[in-house]
Amino acid sequence: MSSPRMLRGLLSFSSMTMVSRVLGLARDMAINSAFGASAATDAFWVAFRVPNFLRRLFAEGSFSTAFVPVFTEVKETRPHADLRELMSRVSGTLGGVLLVVTALGLIFTPQVAMLFNPGSLRDPDKLQLIIEMLRLTFPFVLFVSLTALAGGALNSFHRFALPALTPVILNLCMIAGALWLAPLLEVPILAMGWAVLAAGILQLLFQLPALRGIDLLALPRWGWRHADVRKVMRLMVPTLFGSSVAQINLLLDTVIASFLFVGSQTWLSQADRFLELPLGLIGVALGTVILPALTRHHVRSDGAAFSGALDWGLRTTLLIAAPATLGLMLLAEPLVATLFQHGRFTDFDTRMAALSVFGLSFGLPAFALVKVLLPAFYSRQDTRTPVRAGIAALVANMVLNIAILALLYWLMVPAEAKALGVWEALARTPGLHLALGIASALASYINVGLLAWWLRRTGLYQRSPGWGAYLLRLLLACAAMSAALLVVLHWAPDFTRIALWPRIGWLALLVGGGGAVYAVALLGLGLRLRHLREP
Repeated sequence: MSSPRMLRGLLSFSSMTMVSRVLGLARDMAINSAFGASAATDAFWVAFRVPNFLRRLFAEGSFSTAFVPVFTEVKETRPHADLRELMSRVSGTLGGVLLVVTALGLIFTPQVAMLFNPGSLRDPDKLQLIIEMLRLTFPFVLFVSLTALAGGALNSFHRFALPALTPVILNLCMIAGALWLAPLLEVPILAMGWAVLAAGILQLLFQLPALRGIDLLALPRWGWRHADVRKVMRLMVPTLFGSSVAQINLLLDTVIASFLFVGSQTWLSQADRFLELPLGLIGVALGTVILPALTRHHVRSDGAAFSGALDWGLRTTLLIAAPATLGLMLLAEPLVATLFQHGRFTDFDTRMAALSVFGLSFGLPAFALVKVLLPAFYSRQDTRTPVRAGIAALVANMVLNIAILALLYWLMVPAEAKALGVWEALARTPGLHLALGIASALASYINVGLLAWWLRRTGLYQRSPGWGAYLLRLLLACAAMSAALLVVLHWAPDFTRIALWPRIGWLALLVGGGGAVYAVALLGLGLRLRHLREP
């Protein structure tokens, strides 16, 4: 793929993703305003996180990385009729398997709720609410996975905009649920479960006309013995783990957070939302756009083009991820206060959510780079190496969770709370959830470091000339941006204490000024658009 074509794909996907992510912020603003941070919202975020984990596993991870290489290979080397047959067999097989998974999830909902939120065993009412919510949200897995199948096919035909725009439907449904349906229900928070279920169905229907437009809307048929289907499934099984380490870590964090101060689940979810915008715009977008290109270069045995495309992806990722990381860490409290501190979401919630944003944001470059590095393995149908790196990162995350939580316990928990016992002290002390964000960030750096090391060792990736100068420019530009932000923050008021419009004004000054300083610094240091072109 030529540089302009890949760049157009990135811009197309990113622009549609921007719409989705901005609406995602609006969605969380509506939820926070309507419900605040409470046991009820904790229950919803737990119930949503389980199917949402599976959504990311399929829509942005395992399924796409297994399906797209096989689909592209058939598209490049065989007749269109074979491509239709592949779509028919994969949709039938995937749909059948997920029907069973969904049925099991609905049958064993209480066990799933206790598995992912064991801390709620001390609160039977909260546990029952999680169970009710899960029964509404779990079928989302079936519909969104079939949506991912359609999106993967469209991406392989370089139609990136529609799949990237599809998540808008989920955000609109959840906004409608929080603002209009919730006041009509006896248990208002259940409106969010109904919204997730409706969104799953609508997202699938939204993709079908585009699929018909490329003549790939075929009747689903069972195809477990079909050679290409078995190839997809064989690739998919190891990628179920390798492409979702960050999300598995998030689920494990959910388990630990269930023992912490009420509201911790909600605060962690808000932090994840702030990372979604830059991660979706650059990490997920680049990973989606670059996978078909890398697969094509591999099929054609064009090693130089393969290495060049990957090098371009890594440079572009760091260009956005580095300043976004520093911006999120420095502006965590102003961002949370301006966007979320309304209605039932208090200044205390703002400070607690800002801790989560600060901790998780440190890992943003690693989260984004993993999205770009994984396609380099999956395009070659190498699924074992990412699993090895993922296992190391997963183990590291659990060890770091315990170690950092123990450190904060020693530093932050007052003696009178410690006298009540460990579990009671954890539940009574706010702020300990910061440990979970920091641990996830550090584990992601271990993951990306291992992937990069193994990739270099294979000889498939060779750094292009100029990396040293490029990194120096980024470092100096980020330093200039950080200095500017710190100066303005020194004179800015306490965001948790001022009215909404002054918050918006100050935040616009900080974000706009910081971005302008970064861009001007890069230009002054000699960085030009031609330096970002694929070799």
